[in-house]
Order: sequence, then C-alpha cells, then structure tokens
Amino acid sequence: MRRISGPVLRGALAALAAAAVTTAATGCEPETIRADGTRSPSAAEHRESPSPHKHREHRTPKRTHTPEPARTTPRTHRPSPPPRTHRPTPPAHRTWPTRPAKPAQPPVLAAGASGAKVRELQARLRQLGHFQLQPTGYYGTVTSRAVAAFQRGHARPVTGTLDTKSWSKLRDLTDEPSRAAMYPPTTRPVAKPDARCMTGRTLCISKSSRTLSWMINGKVIASMDVRFGSQYTPTREGTFKVDFKSRDHVSTIYDSPMPYAMFFSGGQAVHYSSDFAARGYNGASHGCVNVRDKKKIAAVFDQVKAGDKVVVYR
Repeated sequence: MRRISGPVLRGALAALAAAAVTTAATGCEPETIRADGTRSPSAAEHRESPSPHKHREHRTPKRTHTPEPARTTPRTHRPSPPPRTHRPTPPAHRTWPTRPAKPAQPPVLAAGASGAKVRELQARLRQLGHFQLQPTGYYGTVTSRAVAAFQRGHARPVTGTLDTKSWSKLRDLTDEPSRAAMYPPTTRPVAKPDARCMTGRTLCISKSSRTLSWMINGKVIASMDVRFGSQYTPTREGTFKVDFKSRDHVSTIYDSPMPYAMFFSGGQAVHYSSDFAARGYNGASHGCVNVRDKKKIAAVFDQVKAGDKVVVYR
C-alpha cells in the first residue's frame, strides 16, 4: 500500500470540509464536476431555471363567494321546549270528568195540542184529582197546571209538558178511561141534581157547575154547558115552568136571535147563543140561560113541552 503523506492528507480533508460548508450554507445538492472542469448546476438550480419549452401556466379566475339567500320559508320543525326546572304543583282537589247531559226527551203532548190523546190525558188526570174539569180535548193552561201538579207529586221535572216518563207513570197509576169519560156532555162536571129535579119532567139548571140537565123522573137524559146573566141582569133562581117555546125567536128588546127559546120567567128563557159558542164564559147573557151546543139544545127543544118544570139553583 502507498503511504499518503501528511500534507497531502490534510489538504484533502480541508477540501472536503470546504465543500461541506458550501452545501450547508446554500442548502443545495453537491455540484458535479464535469470532465472539462466545469460545474453542473445542482438539481435545485435546474428546477428554478426557466425552460424555453415550458408553456405559460394557465391561471383560473379567482372564484368569488356568493352569499346564500336568506331563508323565506318557516322552519318545519318545532324548537325543543326548555327543560323544566320544577315539578308542577298538583291541584288541591281532584276533579272528575262530568258525564255529558242526556238530550231532552221529545214531548208526548204540549200546550196547544188537541185531539183524542189530550182527552185521554185529561181523563186520567181527573181520576187522580189533578184535573177538575171534564175532558175538553184541548191542551191549555188548565191542563198544563194539572200536568205540573202530577209531575211535582211524583218527583219528575216540573215542566207542565207531558214527557215520555210522566206519561208512562200516569198510565200505570190510572185506569183506561171509557168513551163517556173522554167525551163528557159538559165541560164542567155535572152537579148533583137538586131534590126538586128528581120528580117529573124537569130542566135542572145548576149555577155552581154551569150545567143544565134534562131529566125525566130523576134520570138524566141530556146535559150541556150553560152561562147566565151578569150581576146587572142576573138570572132568577127558583122553581118555574115553561110558558111557551119559540124555535126561531128574535129578541124584541135587544134585536138578537134566540133560537130554540123556552121561556120560563117573563122574558128569561133557555136558548142557543152563538156568542156563547164563540166567546165562551168571557161574556154573559141579559138574564137568559145560554146554551152553546146547538145540536143538543135542538134535541131537547123537541122533547120539552109547555108546562114542564124549570129549576134554577146554586
């Protein structure tokens, strides 16, 4: 082996140290020494040197940010409620749900009704003492008061209108009324005949019951409603007899018709009255005994004879 002298070795080491310092200072790759003694550019210098064949870099325009339009539609979700911070206080008294009210029952009969069913109602109420008149077939104020009295006595709502339950209770407590009870001859109950009416042929007239009964030997042949004179022209009371009859009589004093007139005390007579038929007891006669049932008075007129007895009493 060839021995390297000290000076040569120190020179070589110095050259290597200089090259290392250059590389560390520039930060570049070590250069390459060509054979002709020239230095080749480093890789970094090669990258940074412009290339004649390199095309110009294509720059894209800078993209601008377009702001998002404001929301115009409402949110579809409901925000969450805030958390409860305490438990609600329970009510002091517990409340129970109320039962819905039952619909009102349709009435069976009400004020203003008329007909056979009203007569049956009145006849049944009369059996219990709530209806004091004879059945008339008309549901008026008297019938309403009678129904209300029945409802009050049997723990029913007091309305005066006949409902289904009141009607059922009334039928349970009463008997089926007869036709005679439903279609009585008079509006008011016929009074007990006066003792003077119990013999012979008599027109028995009661002021208290406002009825007239045609009787033969104590038997009632026909009965009808009647009205009397006012306090200024009262109908006389007592026992009389039929003086004469006039089928188509007209009053010579008042110039008013008096059909089927049967005179018994001077100018006073039993006769048909169209005013009584129209107005009822709202009016009064001039002392005569008015009858409002034309058919009945016509039938009695044909049976009564002059001289038959007439009894007018209270």
